[in-house]
Amino acid sequence: MLKTINWGIIGLGSIANKFATDLLTIEDAKLYAVASRNQDKADAFASKYNATKAYGSYEAMVEDKNIDAIYIATPHTLHKENTLLCLEHGKAVLCEKPFAMNADEVAEMIAKAKAENVLLMEALWTYFLPHYQYVLKALEDKVFGNLVKLEADFGFHRGFDDSTRLFNKSLGGGSLLDIGIYPIFAALSTLGMPKTINAEATYFENGADSSCTMLFDYDDTKALLKSTLLENAPTEAIFYCENGTIKINTMFHMPTTVTLIPKGGKPETIDFNYKTIGYNYETIHFNGLLRAGKTESDVMTFAFSEQLIKTLDAVRTKINLEY
Repeated sequence: MLKTINWGIIGLGSIANKFATDLLTIEDAKLYAVASRNQDKADAFASKYNATKAYGSYEAMVEDKNIDAIYIATPHTLHKENTLLCLEHGKAVLCEKPFAMNADEVAEMIAKAKAENVLLMEALWTYFLPHYQYVLKALEDKVFGNLVKLEADFGFHRGFDDSTRLFNKSLGGGSLLDIGIYPIFAALSTLGMPKTINAEATYFENGADSSCTMLFDYDDTKALLKSTLLENAPTEAIFYCENGTIKINTMFHMPTTVTLIPKGGKPETIDFNYKTIGYNYETIHFNGLLRAGKTESDVMTFAFSEQLIKTLDAVRTKINLEY
């Protein structure tokens, strides 16, 4: 029997619900506590997922000595503050993407984790999904030869509502940080850091970006990336190689299928038979790190998180977006 990992959750919105749902499927892991600034909300969430404790403040929850790890699902602008609070109390932290608002904040979080010798990881769940790992291996093995071009997008239409976090610029709302991070992740995880970045954006009336198109230039290839809150986009990641194409079908960032299209050959679609929402894969990885006494992931490394936030910062500079 493995030691049961007692989890806490800070921030009880839609993503926290998905995380909690999949946590119930993991052996030797338990949702022990939840925290909200609203006690009634914490009580309701705890009841829904059978958590042992419900706290009306984050500060009270981090004092609970029975908690091993905390998942942070608050708005982007609070990630640094919440992470530092948890690390100061010796709690391992799985913090939702984007890790924080800029590279300086991420550097501070990583430095704190190292100083406290406590596990910290950015929760970019796509990295751990079996279909994405399959594609990474296929590209590494050059199944269709060298990668010559990547096209990745993420977009959906929702009526503008400045009162919701998605559109609230003061909370990091807009297309880039919320969904543009996924196409950027697809480029960085397969091609690395680009040589040059070009980007253009459109904006809502409150200054939050409504769409962003990006061109990443590499020595021998390009990545064409897009995020938008103005239309329902294909939300695919298509890797064009010398002898064929690997396509992660819609919605590429979450559990889905992969189609292999050899030049002159018949397409083959692979179904990974997902049974969960998909958050369990990153959590199982994190639990393994914690049990092994690790303080950094060998998949979602600090170096990769730093590259990701620096790339987001570079795109923001190109489109003159400030928070």
